[in-house]
Amino acid sequence: MPVAGILNSHDPALERFLYASVGEDRNGSSVTVLSALARLDLDPWDVAAELASSGRRAAVSRLGKLLSRSIDVPALATENGEVARSLAALLPGAAPAATSFSDALHKGVAFSPGAVLSVTLVILILIQILFSGTWETAE
Repeated sequence: MPVAGILNSHDPALERFLYASVGEDRNGSSVTVLSALARLDLDPWDVAAELASSGRRAAVSRLGKLLSRSIDVPALATENGEVARSLAALLPGAAPAATSFSDALHKGVAFSPGAVLSVTLVILILIQILFSGTWETAE
């Protein structure tokens, strides 16, 4: 296990979500998702992991309900749904899937070497089939 994993056993992919702001409290201090969940006596890392694995709609619904319970941030009383939707997009795996090959390339989706090799082999086989019957040998 890397040294960082020994010191911090939490999933680093959740940090972007947990350290995002949910608004300001009554004193004007910025409140993060982590602090809002901790103020509700919940383990922020456990809740974030559950939200990340529950799917986007379920995460938005549950997060909205949790945020509505936060009495420290006045704006969450009325805007918890909007805040939950924007925060759920920060959860790992929340990005929408690419709809086409060009979208995948534009979004930087990585293709495995095996997939690239398979596509290349199929193309080479198709080229061989195409040209195998067209060349006649001169005798």
